[in-house]
Amino acid sequence: MLKASNLTIKSNTRTVIDDVSLEVAEGQIVALLGPNGAGKSELVLCLAGVMPLASGAFAVDETFLNGKGIQTIRAAGVATVPEGHQVLGGLSVLDNLKAAGHTLDPRTRATAVENAFVIFPELVKIKNQAAGSLSGGQQQMVAIAQALVSKPRFLLIDEMSLGLAPVIIDRLIDVIRDLRTKGIGILLIEQFTQLALDVADYCYVLSQGKLRFEGHPEQLKNDRTILEQAYLGV
Repeated sequence: MLKASNLTIKSNTRTVIDDVSLEVAEGQIVALLGPNGAGKSELVLCLAGVMPLASGAFAVDETFLNGKGIQTIRAAGVATVPEGHQVLGGLSVLDNLKAAGHTLDPRTRATAVENAFVIFPELVKIKNQAAGSLSGGQQQMVAIAQALVSKPRFLLIDEMSLGLAPVIIDRLIDVIRDLRTKGIGILLIEQFTQLALDVADYCYVLSQGKLRFEGHPEQLKNDRTILEQAYLGV
């Protein structure tokens, strides 16, 4: 279980996340929804070890990770796919994956890279191509593959479908569903709410840094006023 309790996050003097708690179990897809500026990305950056906590705590099982560095958090089984298809553009696809596993011993890294290519066979034929020359969809595949090289128990994906064609989005959703069957817990930030509701097992809705709803996707499908109020800031 990845569990965050009473998180408060500040940017300069502004509170961007205010006393938010959430959980992600292994083998579960959890959608984090809300309008732009709700604090979703800041929450992910905090869980990744990039942004500091003002108060609260988060842990994997009984191991508390708040205040720990990025590598410690990755070693505990939490990997992040930031917004924007972030890859090392000057490196080949293969070298991107190798770089993502730089803390692993050579044999473990080689196996992890090979497993990433099994999940994304589309990348095999372009593995020697510079990642910066790829399409947005291919770069997003590389970004997710990078995260998978660390053999995570939990995967945090920020705006997976942003700027991508529907056929690519469908392909990535298939991957996410497959990862769930492998026991990986996924926190998914997604701009397309219907897409998120269709794939998620559980949902949280943020608005203005506060948690406005948590529950099952069917509740949001059956009562659209919850999302409407969150997105309108009511």
